[in-house]
Amino acid sequence: MQLCSRHLKVGGGMKGKILIVDDEKGIVEMLEKYFKMQDYQVYSAYNGREALERIFCQPDIILLDINMPEMDGLTACQRIREYVSCPILFLTARIETIDKIKGFDVGADDYIVKPFDLSELNARIQAHLRRENRKHEQTILRFFGDMVIDYSRYEIKVGQDSITFSKKEFDIIKLLSTNTGQVFDRERIYDIIWGLESDGSSDTIMEHVRKIRMKLATVTTHEYIETVWGVGYRWKG
Repeated sequence: MQLCSRHLKVGGGMKGKILIVDDEKGIVEMLEKYFKMQDYQVYSAYNGREALERIFCQPDIILLDINMPEMDGLTACQRIREYVSCPILFLTARIETIDKIKGFDVGADDYIVKPFDLSELNARIQAHLRRENRKHEQTILRFFGDMVIDYSRYEIKVGQDSITFSKKEFDIIKLLSTNTGQVFDRERIYDIIWGLESDGSSDTIMEHVRKIRMKLATVTTHEYIETVWGVGYRWKG
């Protein structure tokens, strides 16, 4: 599993973060090798669903194929574009005008036809990143099936439904969801969210988790917060 360097910024030690999405392993490996040599931070995915998972890495630019298993590039682009403003470049063997129109309609910024010249591709990427550098706000979010958590805006949507949480409720969700699968006991959650100096009781965590579950239950049957009996809670995406 690829780990995210979420705090790397364009203009620092590296040129930026690139997410490469293509079901052809050879193309992904070639692009990974090339862009790492060009001092980019590189992440990869082999289908649209994996691409959604990698969005948490906050890529500065996305190279996205169209024909992929599980979720194609057009669908992935449309979902990503609802929340992310970074440039998305389609890398594809399709050359029909109608396919290009579809790509731009779902939010693509550029269209690179295979086979392509790596130097030209790099030049286009740099041009897009220079424009993107003028934007200072960066969205931090994660996809969990139909759920989207926007950490930078404190917003959660399941499908088309937005859910409102209190600050502490959202902080609990953020702690668990950014550490998927890790079990936190009530005392640790309380210490992290309320602070070590707080004189309250960790029993308040039970009440907050109950309220979170009630709100989620109004829009989904999926149990995102799982109780590990005798231990604590963990996020189940």
